[in-house]
Amino acid sequence: MSSTRFVLAVDQGTTSSRAILFDAEGSLCASAQKELRQIFPQPGWVEHDAEDIWRDTLQVCRQVMSEAGVQAQQIDSIGITNQRETAVIWDRQSGQPLAHAIVWQDRRTAKRCQQLREQGLAERIQASTGLLVDPYFSATKIEWLLQNVPGALAKAQSGQLCFGTIDAFLLWKFSGGSHFSDASNAARTMLFDIHRQQWDQELLQLFSIPESILPEVCDNSAVLATCQAEHFGAEIPIAGMAGDQQAATFGQTCFHPGMMKCTYGTGCFALLNTGEQAVTSQNRLLTTVAWRLDGKATYAEEGSVFNAGTTIQWLRDELKLFSDAKQTQAMAEAADPARRVYLVPAFTGLGAPYWDAEARGAVFGLTRDAGAPELVRAGLEAVCHQTRDLLQAMAADGANPPTELRVDGGMVANDWAMQFLADILALPVARPRITETTALGAASLAGLATGFYSSTEVLRDHWQCDRLFEPAMSQEEREERYQGWLDAVQRVRSG
Repeated sequence: MSSTRFVLAVDQGTTSSRAILFDAEGSLCASAQKELRQIFPQPGWVEHDAEDIWRDTLQVCRQVMSEAGVQAQQIDSIGITNQRETAVIWDRQSGQPLAHAIVWQDRRTAKRCQQLREQGLAERIQASTGLLVDPYFSATKIEWLLQNVPGALAKAQSGQLCFGTIDAFLLWKFSGGSHFSDASNAARTMLFDIHRQQWDQELLQLFSIPESILPEVCDNSAVLATCQAEHFGAEIPIAGMAGDQQAATFGQTCFHPGMMKCTYGTGCFALLNTGEQAVTSQNRLLTTVAWRLDGKATYAEEGSVFNAGTTIQWLRDELKLFSDAKQTQAMAEAADPARRVYLVPAFTGLGAPYWDAEARGAVFGLTRDAGAPELVRAGLEAVCHQTRDLLQAMAADGANPPTELRVDGGMVANDWAMQFLADILALPVARPRITETTALGAASLAGLATGFYSSTEVLRDHWQCDRLFEPAMSQEEREERYQGWLDAVQRVRSG
């Protein structure tokens, strides 16, 4: 490996930080990962220590380079992808965070969001940002930090503070003070006008956020800054950044309108490329920037489900039904298919298309002979049913059904789950050879900016299908199972 050049992808996620090396053919050459400490100060509150994130990120980058025997001079560029919406505020001089980062899953601003809806501001906010008013997004998190951390608002007003989502915080740390974000991450703050591609002044006033704390918004593929030599032994250009779901869409080479991917990580996120058209959803989906290249935005319609991988973690860690997620396939296969058990994993409320922050999880359809296999199967099925919820909402918005669904993330290794997904969607499901498509997307964006990858056509040619799952379930069974899911969801709704 010593004579080859690479792109280093930093994939800073909700539960772990990873570093992955990709070569000129887009192949994954080496990776390192470290689990991220989760902080739960109160029910519904989720925080991260941004300094933990920075230390972990540095550690995994150094580790992957060391284990692969790669020197900094062999790194063409760095691409960064990140958990979105998570809000960090830090001191402009020291770079020290003012408080813990408020994570995207955090629900502490639910009442504030309800207040905004009652004031009739939801339509105004959606028209500019493409987003629904929800604690999920950064704006109310920033407002909360400025109002509740002693002295924060005064410091912000006097220009002493910086805000960023995790991409901007890592860029600042790597570069020693460059303050940039990219269009895909900015689009998740609930402060960015996605049509004019600039911060919305009225929304900044609404949330009492000084514009001086915000990063400059740049293209997703561009040399944004230089990683200082002190970190890895030589300067390296940082040339690509994107929020994790947009990066995964790019890594899946969904470059044309109508192409669609779904990522199964902590949550489940489906993105449909809508090209130059920003489609305003009438069915409670989000309109977002997929990426911006050469100043031109490509848009996507997105459905966000809060609990996918966390459903499997809950079955493992809280119910102790298995010790390793790899066991879930055999357990699902052993379950009695006649037992119609439904698990609704509304642990942190329901995301799209319901947006019910007060809904809570439940299990329905238990009988005396239902056991661990049936519960595990219900957990896997729940992730697939939630995906169908998203696709149905997209179809109701007028989107043409995709010819296939490209999938990625940790859960897609489960063949049983992917077959059930194809069955319940009545749609072929394509699992790529490289399932680390979030990191691949970040690497692709960075490599495009430097010429390491010559074009999107080359990237498209690198994409390879590992397995295509074709639907095999009867239409009658498909609709009967899905109707049972809808009935179960209705029972946990708060309204």
